[in-house]
Amino acid sequence: MPNKRVTMQDIADACGLSRNTVSKVFNGRGAVPEATRAFILQKAAELGYGLPAAETVTHLQKETGSIALLTSNMPVDYHFGTFFVTSFTDQVCRAGYTLRMFEISGTELQKKQLPPHFIPEQTAGIVAIELFDTAYLDLISSLGIPTIMIDSPVHAIIRPFPCDFVSMENVGSISSVVKRLIELGARRIGFVGDRGHCGSFYERWFGFRMGMEQEGLPPDERFCILSPDASPYNNPDWLISQMNQMPALPDAFVCANDYLAIHLMTAIKKMGLAIPGDVMVTGFDGTSQSALVEPALSTVQIPSIEIGRISADILLSRIRNPEQPFSWTHVRTNPVWRKSTRQPG
Repeated sequence: MPNKRVTMQDIADACGLSRNTVSKVFNGRGAVPEATRAFILQKAAELGYGLPAAETVTHLQKETGSIALLTSNMPVDYHFGTFFVTSFTDQVCRAGYTLRMFEISGTELQKKQLPPHFIPEQTAGIVAIELFDTAYLDLISSLGIPTIMIDSPVHAIIRPFPCDFVSMENVGSISSVVKRLIELGARRIGFVGDRGHCGSFYERWFGFRMGMEQEGLPPDERFCILSPDASPYNNPDWLISQMNQMPALPDAFVCANDYLAIHLMTAIKKMGLAIPGDVMVTGFDGTSQSALVEPALSTVQIPSIEIGRISADILLSRIRNPEQPFSWTHVRTNPVWRKSTRQPG
């Protein structure tokens, strides 16, 4: 019996894609990401489907393109993204891609402009980190390029974007931090950080409130520093002025990240106070600096390397199958207790 003729539906089934996507490749009607196009052509060749005359084995084996990292604040020290970028890059390079980094300027954010050297036609996928402007994310989403966002704008959970999200778990870990501080004798506890800065900061604020309420201690914003993220949180004198406006010094501060916590510790010591004797301090991120300050900072460890790998796998899967359902992945975090908090007993 003659072999069954291979159809576009057969190729679509083998690729896990819709027939419409496969049809675009062979009929030249509609845009398909280059990596997806190469994947479809490779599968078609394996099934014995006749390729368009312009397609050759050389085309199938050529470089799959680049992944663009877009950010408004390049991850450096005091940021979990430092190790994230390393593992993410390793993973996408193993898949045949190159990573190109683009730091978006304030003017580009304001005018909703793409970086000048960013070429959508040469971009197989996008990873956005430290990018929380919703209008700019709308611009990225409109490109139709597979995209994954690390963390999110505050209200992304009720205002979905057509992309995948990966975030660290925030609520449970901060709630457990608050419970531990209360067990260590803290009653007045303040939160430090702009709760409206990004999704993770808001979730940490929510976890802080939940932890307090579960222990029967209503959160009191008079003991918090909640100024906008652009405020001089790195200025000890400004932080001292904020604490001097409080009705009393809190027993402990829960900071939205290590960067804020380390600068707050500098301000507290400048006031002549002892950590943790007079006030306890906790951070979030688990940066290398958190272990080097004096006293060493109690924090919540983000598995940055693993998040990089997970994010790369999700983006590569999206490139291969752009029509799969969008996902939101939360990766577990763990408190790490050090000398900036008192010890039990």
